[in-house]
Amino acid sequence: MSKGKLAKFADMETYKCVFQYPYGALEHATFSLQGHWREEYFKNQNPIVLELGCGKGEYTVGLAKKYPQMNFIGVDIKGARMWTGATQATQEGLTNVAFLRTNIEIIDRFFAEDEVQEIWLTFSDPQMKSPRKRLSSSWFLERYRHFLTDGGTIHLKTDSNFLFTYTNYLVERNGLPILLNTRDLYAEAAQDAAFQEAASIQTYYEKMWMERGLNIKYMKFLLPREGQLEEPEVEIELDDYRSYHRVKRSSKDKAW
Repeated sequence: MSKGKLAKFADMETYKCVFQYPYGALEHATFSLQGHWREEYFKNQNPIVLELGCGKGEYTVGLAKKYPQMNFIGVDIKGARMWTGATQATQEGLTNVAFLRTNIEIIDRFFAEDEVQEIWLTFSDPQMKSPRKRLSSSWFLERYRHFLTDGGTIHLKTDSNFLFTYTNYLVERNGLPILLNTRDLYAEAAQDAAFQEAASIQTYYEKMWMERGLNIKYMKFLLPREGQLEEPEVEIELDDYRSYHRVKRSSKDKAW
């Protein structure tokens, strides 16, 4: 581990907006803010929005500045990246922002029923060979149901054609209500104001992907609490490029 990372981790320990609970930290304990984020941390009753896989936290901070009447929590396991957003939030005194460093697989341990209103999935790893690891999979959607309000909103913003196609198949198979859906977000936003919220903030890597000529895909759908969720049984073309810091794990050209 580099000295830079160690320094960032030391900073994070002093930030009031950061909570660090990797998997082992909750093995024999519960998270005290579960069910109490509003009154004990945010000190208000405003809606809570999660960004899962927040990376450097640009989206979390950007949304918090744009919507001061809402609360935002960025979640990721990689603290060195999260440090960027947490530092900005701390320096700018943003009181409607928090960061949670943990494994998203145990996200339901940190929030109580009906505590969260919206979830953003921004440029998640498509996990082309690991369906259960996709943040829009039925396995994860079931986790979200534990704390998302009934019919709560999920946003997916991605450069990955594979992940976007997979999520569309899953949403359609389970009859989840789709509010917005486009394979070219910025072209759509130029003509339709409904897409402008998703287009109003760009992450570091998003800008790079756009410079490479990749279209940004976006969909917004609702997640009712009732109903058994099923995985789509379809073959999907793998992405034919390597995203930054992602590698293809197989030579196969399709995945289930």
